[in-house]
Amino acid sequence: MATIPQALAAAIEHHQAGRLQAAEQIYRQILAAQPAQPDALHLLGVIAHQVGNYPAAIEYVSRAIEVQPRVAVYHRNLGLSYRALTQTAEAVACCRRAVELKPDFAEAHYDLAIALQDQSFPAEAAPHYRRALELKADYAEAWYGLGNALRELGHRDEAADCYRRLLKLQPDHAEGCNNLGNILGDQGQLDEAVALYRRALGVRPDYVLAYTNLGSALHDRGQLAEAIACYREALARKPDDAGALSNLGNALKDQGQLDAAVASFRRAIELKPGFAHAWNNLGNALKDQGLIPEAIAAYRRAVELDPAFALADSNLVYTHSFLPESDDRTIDGQLRRWNRQHAEPLAQSIRPHDNDRSPDRRLRIGYVSPDFRLHPVAQFLLPLLESHDHQRFEIFLYASMSVHDAISDRCRAQADGWRNVFALSDEQLAGAIRRDKIDVLVDLAMHTAGNRLLTFARKPAPVQATYLAYCGKTGLATIDYRLTDPYLDPPAQSGPQEVASACEQPIRLPETYWCYRPLGETPPVAALPSVPAGQVTFGCLNNFCKATPPALELWSRLLRAMPKSRLLLHAHPGSHRDRVRDLLAGQGVAPDRLTFVGLLPRDDYFRLYGQIHVALDPFPYGGGTTTCDALWMGVPVVSLAGRTSVGRGGLSILSSAGFPEFAAADADQYTRIALELAGDLPRLHQLRATMRDRVRSSPLMDGPRFARHVEAAYRVMWQRWSSGAGGEPTG
Repeated sequence: MATIPQALAAAIEHHQAGRLQAAEQIYRQILAAQPAQPDALHLLGVIAHQVGNYPAAIEYVSRAIEVQPRVAVYHRNLGLSYRALTQTAEAVACCRRAVELKPDFAEAHYDLAIALQDQSFPAEAAPHYRRALELKADYAEAWYGLGNALRELGHRDEAADCYRRLLKLQPDHAEGCNNLGNILGDQGQLDEAVALYRRALGVRPDYVLAYTNLGSALHDRGQLAEAIACYREALARKPDDAGALSNLGNALKDQGQLDAAVASFRRAIELKPGFAHAWNNLGNALKDQGLIPEAIAAYRRAVELDPAFALADSNLVYTHSFLPESDDRTIDGQLRRWNRQHAEPLAQSIRPHDNDRSPDRRLRIGYVSPDFRLHPVAQFLLPLLESHDHQRFEIFLYASMSVHDAISDRCRAQADGWRNVFALSDEQLAGAIRRDKIDVLVDLAMHTAGNRLLTFARKPAPVQATYLAYCGKTGLATIDYRLTDPYLDPPAQSGPQEVASACEQPIRLPETYWCYRPLGETPPVAALPSVPAGQVTFGCLNNFCKATPPALELWSRLLRAMPKSRLLLHAHPGSHRDRVRDLLAGQGVAPDRLTFVGLLPRDDYFRLYGQIHVALDPFPYGGGTTTCDALWMGVPVVSLAGRTSVGRGGLSILSSAGFPEFAAADADQYTRIALELAGDLPRLHQLRATMRDRVRSSPLMDGPRFARHVEAAYRVMWQRWSSGAGGEPTG
């Protein structure tokens, strides 16, 4: 008969060969003869763990530890079973004991690190990963774990190095490829990220997360059809993946398939009701459909679910500007609430600034934006950048976007310093701005997508201002000024709070808030469409969300007053088009008098103005870029001056371009101006022939003149601070 050591050796041989049933039988025979045999107890527990019976594993290994409490591997394996049951505190305690008993036990250091990471302690986990790697440099899983911990800690470059070390050891490590792809994608290296995701899928064709991440990278590259295909591949393998459904909805929305996008978001929310990001994304799609109250409700739900979700809260704040009933009081209340919730808690990180206070020295101006690319912000900013006086102002651009294009290159060429900050946290960005010694920091995003307001909340520059994203405010107590003009913010409408407020004080540029120049070549002005009297086309090519019910009702009044006229609107295909047809039909306007256009190539968009006799500015949120584009293409724009700054953008543009007579004070005047223009074809012919030259010679397109005004505003801001009037003591 075999001795216990002989039987144990035979059982271990079976165990290592994968013959678990035979090994288990022998372990049990040993325990029948010697119930406290610790190795048999321990290894029986290991088999229980291997087959997924974690409670039995814990029982057997715990009994082994009672017999021999100082065997490190027992404690390590007990920790593995606790971790499998998500009892992370017990797992951490077991692994700590293992490394205490055997400090050079690499696997125990690794398992302790994993358990600490499970408890969301990546800072404590990282040293144990490092110790495991000191003991065992080719420990691939430790490189992977250390990369994950460093990524959680925000040390992305170090994390990427760990994943690269991992992939040298295990080139087919799918998770390592995926995670390295995530870091590179966040840093804007989309081509490399796409290659890594494809490599991960080559190893694991059923890797749902890699399909989703590949879709996101392709989406960022503008390859919407390919992104949608990836999301659908993920959902084919995991139909209840709420994240893939939400990402699919985003791609469908950007492709103009709004009904399908809304359905995708709603399905994600049905599967995961607490999914704040899906609620936020649903709000974006509903907004694009012109369903403003419904969009606000979705954003509000996102913020209720995740009160720290600053982007969703920015969307909630911003979208109030589209409500017809909103006024400055309503919007200011939303802005103050956002500031209290997201910005005020960061006030403790604000430190005094030691910038040289010389009032007339060369100033460092920093612009922060996600839109140094083909975007309206860059379109209006480039004339300023190209006209800055670099002898008196040193210009830094902080580009917070993953995708760069030819317009990005043009912006960069005008900067003394260019910083690609997309991958930086708000705190890291604030540190970079401080190190650059920026004197006046200018926000160009406000509450739009990709904003870095939480950087501004940390006050990295002594003087901070906001400008350009839209005609409004941020509400941040740490933003000292906002650029505006006498039309957007008439001095007569300024109340006592304007003088008393320590933040976002309006500095009115003397002529205009805007400096327009088309990005690239545009078609020549087309001849006025030759039509019989009364058969003119009114048009609005603004984002559809601005076509509010009050605006549509007023436009239907115009169509009724000119029974042969037509209306051309920009809107993606979908049920919202039917809603507009129904609304106008209810106002007595036949559906065949309404024409919709969807997404158009840039040149086709400009040529479309050739079909429009009179452009109609929407309200309460008026146009900006589209108003300038229409004037450039020889089309007069009728605008209604509203109760908020965003509602007076048309008044501002028309006044600075030399056409103030097209701006109305009320709905009746709006109707009268539009009908008079539409009924006077000779005048429309004359405007077509002269408007582009008039706009070109106006302050609206005088870049150097505009730049001098902006620079004078920066100098005023700076001198107030340097004199001690800017909120910090002089000494």
